[in-house]
Amino acid sequence: MAAMSFFNRIGQIGLGVALVGGVVNSALYNVDGGHRAVIFDRFAGVKNQVVGEGTHFFIPWVQRPIIFDIRSRPRNIPVITGSKDLQNVNITLRILFRPYPDQLPRIYTVLGQDYEERVLPSITNEVLKAVVAQFDASELITQRDLVSQKVSDYLTERSGQFGFIIDDISITHLTFGREFTLAVELKQVAQQDAEKARFLVEKAEQSKKATIIAAEGDSQAAQLLAKAFGDAGEGLVELRRIEAGEDIAYQLSRSRQVTYLPTGGQNLLLNLPTSPSQ
Repeated sequence: MAAMSFFNRIGQIGLGVALVGGVVNSALYNVDGGHRAVIFDRFAGVKNQVVGEGTHFFIPWVQRPIIFDIRSRPRNIPVITGSKDLQNVNITLRILFRPYPDQLPRIYTVLGQDYEERVLPSITNEVLKAVVAQFDASELITQRDLVSQKVSDYLTERSGQFGFIIDDISITHLTFGREFTLAVELKQVAQQDAEKARFLVEKAEQSKKATIIAAEGDSQAAQLLAKAFGDAGEGLVELRRIEAGEDIAYQLSRSRQVTYLPTGGQNLLLNLPTSPSQ
């Protein structure tokens, strides 16, 4: 009986330890790295204290920990708006955001855990419409850095009012309406046609100049020849006649039907018959 009583007492002690361990374990919660916790108390409401990383106690049923991720997270937000020259603009903004750790109790009280869903689309839409309306469609392309900077400044200011930080903003997508795109394409085609026409005009001008220069050269050559004939007189004419005769004699001497015979110091060309019957 004593042994049974001892074992019963040991079992009771073990059960008590297990119960205490279960209660203690249920009163613990962990906050991982890059996270913070806010405690909701059924009697006191949301406490202003922000709990850091590690293992912490809370009162079961009375208290409940709400875990927040305070690391930077990306969010893509598409917006359709209008430019200064009334062109439709489709723009997508990529935002890296995170909450201020000390603002978590207010964020949870006012907005809840899904604060980014409640705030980011609306303020991004508002800021983009205000900034894009300050630029023409062409300026949105040529001054993209300035547009991004203005959006970053305005959005950082607006998000700070709600208790979270904007770490980075970038425009990842920017397109225009079909009418504007078609107008740009037509403008590019017109510019290409103008360049082609300018090239043809320049080519014609160069050809004209070349023709004029060639004509002037021929005219000067004719003048020089006329002057030479006038100065040399009959001597130059006789020289040209002799040169022509020599050329004719050379051509005839290469013919099979012509025999070249020297006689009396002069050149004689005799046509000989090609057959005995002649």
